[in-house]
Amino acid sequence: MPYVWGVDSALSVTKESYDCVLYNYGKPEFWGRYLTTVPGQSEGITEKEIALLHDSGTRILPIYNQFRQAKGVRNGRVTAANMIFHARRLGIPDGKVLFANVERFFPVDAGWISGFVDAFNPSGYKPGIYHDPVTGGFSEAFCRAAAENPKVSDQTILWSAEPHPGASGRNDAPPFSPKKVPCRANSWGWQYGREAEACPVDTNLIDKRLYGLLW
Repeated sequence: MPYVWGVDSALSVTKESYDCVLYNYGKPEFWGRYLTTVPGQSEGITEKEIALLHDSGTRILPIYNQFRQAKGVRNGRVTAANMIFHARRLGIPDGKVLFANVERFFPVDAGWISGFVDAFNPSGYKPGIYHDPVTGGFSEAFCRAAAENPKVSDQTILWSAEPHPGASGRNDAPPFSPKKVPCRANSWGWQYGREAEACPVDTNLIDKRLYGLLW
């Protein structure tokens, strides 16, 4: 497979949930997990989870969602700084990608995206953004930021939430075809299936270049 299959979850990974994915869908090559706990939305990853995933030969795709809007240069810098802080707290090494979770209903502007990317430059980490390129204002904001700041297109890795034909097993994954922003971008991730029936996960395909940047 030219692309790599894996899952993400808001809930903590246990041996039971890992085995659920393994036996119902296939071996996940990566598992997206949140850096922090946001009550009612996500459980932050623990050292026990990190050990379970790494011991199983599964890389971690780090996600940060402790923010509710994506407007303004300063807010973009603050979000990046918080992500970097928690990545270091968890022991994520330099050179890995960290994804900000920008939901389709978030207010978003070019200033936030540019500030976010610029703040990553001295950190050693790579900036990533989970986004919806169809619904909401992300595509317009990203392309405006990219026109003003070339680092946005060059350095940001995008993980698309569209389209979502439905969750599937590793061997039944669709061809890699995420919706993309209408300008030059590294669209290397695709969450193609949400809320899998058998296990509490979403299913994803990613480019091998992104796989190489996971923890």
